[in-house]
Amino acid sequence: MAILFVFSGLPGVGKTTLARALAPRLQAVHLRVDSVEAALKTSVLAISPAEDAGYVAAAAVAMDNLRLGNNVIADAVNPIEITRNIWLEAALGAKVKAMHIEVVCPNEFEHQRRVESRHNDISAMCPPTWNDVKRRKFEPWKKHRLVVDTFQKPIQDNVEDILESFSQLVRYGSY
Repeated sequence: MAILFVFSGLPGVGKTTLARALAPRLQAVHLRVDSVEAALKTSVLAISPAEDAGYVAAAAVAMDNLRLGNNVIADAVNPIEITRNIWLEAALGAKVKAMHIEVVCPNEFEHQRRVESRHNDISAMCPPTWNDVKRRKFEPWKKHRLVVDTFQKPIQDNVEDILESFSQLVRYGSY
């Protein structure tokens, strides 16, 4: 049975790096909301800012892939409960489980260094500044999730932790 892995976290904490390392291990589709929003921005409709459109479009693609039996990694900031629930609805619609993963970098100096030195690999998007990230609203989670600290552990160790939690989810229905 397919699983929807829902990543959340502020820009620069390592969500995309982690998703790129995890996707081949799970043979998962990596859906990056930034890529969808960039496509909307460069479309003839020039949708920018995308508001919820990027999330809604990516969740629809996620549901299609989940129904085909593909694991999916949803890579997005998911800053508020409304955006997090978009993914839950996709999982429910596909009749699969969702695993929520909050990616954090609790060391402010390292987080700032990452934001300020990151390479922009989506030409249609302007990466946020450190001030943008600090001002970003990010609601605390109310639901169970796996918290992954990309400052304390290397990416490969975090991948192994996620895979272990995934195997518990498959075996026992929770992690």
